Amino acid sequence: MFEKTTWIKLPRNVLVGTGVLDDLSAALAELHLDGRPLVVTSPTPNELAGDRVRRQFDDPATVTIASASFDAVERVIDAAEAENAGYLVGLGGGKPIDTAKMASDRLGSGFVSVPTAASHDGIVSGRSSIPEGDTRHSVAADPPLAVVADTAILANAPWDLTTAGCADIISNYTAVKDWQLAHRLKNVEYSEYAGALSKMTAEMLVESSDAIKPGFEESAWLVAKALVSSGVAMSIAGSSRPASGAEHLISHQLDRLVPGRALHGHQVGVAAIVTEYLHSGERGEWADIRDALEDVGAPTTADELGIDAETFLEAVTTAHTIRDRYTILGDGVSDNAAHEAATFTGVL
Repeated sequence: MFEKTTWIKLPRNVLVGTGVLDDLSAALAELHLDGRPLVVTSPTPNELAGDRVRRQFDDPATVTIASASFDAVERVIDAAEAENAGYLVGLGGGKPIDTAKMASDRLGSGFVSVPTAASHDGIVSGRSSIPEGDTRHSVAADPPLAVVADTAILANAPWDLTTAGCADIISNYTAVKDWQLAHRLKNVEYSEYAGALSKMTAEMLVESSDAIKPGFEESAWLVAKALVSSGVAMSIAGSSRPASGAEHLISHQLDRLVPGRALHGHQVGVAAIVTEYLHSGERGEWADIRDALEDVGAPTTADELGIDAETFLEAVTTAHTIRDRYTILGDGVSDNAAHEAATFTGVL
């Protein structure tokens, strides 16, 4: 007897384009959210767009955080309760969006994502990434009810944040391969639809990489659409599997070994070059990944990440211990295999 069920939670409204920040209140009016909004932001996004957001509402409250942390989540929860907020609006990059997402999940309230940088697929996904000491926790949460991504703002964000977002998407190539491998070898449930969507999103960026340039709204449009698609793939799968495999485990280990050394997206991009080589060898698509990263101006070597060879190899050989998620790393990659993969691909 067939008894399989699934519950897919997706954003109800997604606005992407020039000037759409001024349509935020109209997009939320269709959702019939109760209560006043609490804008969760950080200093730079608040200065950039905070007033444009607040003037669209009758009685908004604001809390500003300096960094993403569990203490910041508690601050937001306290502020929401003190202000009797009905829902949260995350305005900014990864720090305020991830913090607001986790806080809204704890509060049982709605969450709206308003990114000011296209730096990661967390602007749409149902997961929050919160650092604690030398560890980064990826915590399940509901995806946003709405996403409003103004390409005029995204195009003017620091370019390294945009290239990190590109690299995060390109790394979906190897994440999907790891998911398929886990399905074959460990009987992990696999979604053909989510896997195909994630892979198509990565391919779209790789094929368009030479057209993604600083300061162009068309580039911001491409990257924002890709980030939305990646987040939707994770919602369909009900996990981060479509966009997180061995390359993310390596990045998490780098966060432990050398915290704050490089952006998350840049780390997973470089790691994806190595993990693609581990998947397919010399004839694999690792060169396509590397070339696409070069096209957009993202790092392709450990040195460009500011990470020495010894530390990078330690991350590759120990990343399998990060979490119980089967990938091409298996139960560990030998020092020799890691060195060969990293040197053959030019990462070291």
